[in-house]
Amino acid sequence: MVIVLAEGVGQEHVAERMDVVDVKDALGNKLLQDVGLWISQEIKDHFTKNQKMAINIKYIDTTYMVRAIPSNASNNIYCTLLAQSVAHRAMAGYTGFTVGPVNSRHVYIPISRVTETQKTINLTDRMWARLLASTNQPSFLHVNEVMKDQVDREIIEIINYSRPISL
Repeated sequence: MVIVLAEGVGQEHVAERMDVVDVKDALGNKLLQDVGLWISQEIKDHFTKNQKMAINIKYIDTTYMVRAIPSNASNNIYCTLLAQSVAHRAMAGYTGFTVGPVNSRHVYIPISRVTETQKTINLTDRMWARLLASTNQPSFLHVNEVMKDQVDREIIEIINYSRPISL
């Protein structure tokens, strides 16, 4: 099972069970507690104490793994639309789907369709270079002797040094 939680959800439950200090950031915003750690412990406690069952939980906080730069307004709107679409569908009882744009419309796509074939990404392609440059993510691609004839050096340079890319 995979459980996905929105940032900030369940703060009142975390505050009830843990010693929470009301800490604020430099702008005066309340810093949120890690509900993921709390819910992981609650699930473990439920199964080990109440059900007498051993379970194995993997908790992964992807907060800082996903984004390298702050989101912009367009990204915020897009993510809100995706989140609302998923929430509406899940509240209607549907499972096993994802949401995405197809021909300028948000559609529900069965996970089985998304995973039925594997797509390969060309790490020396301009599109990949654009993605890395726009998100400030590092590239771990280096030109070696074997790749000299196979890889466009300009693309490698763009990827490695995040130069502005002319479209």
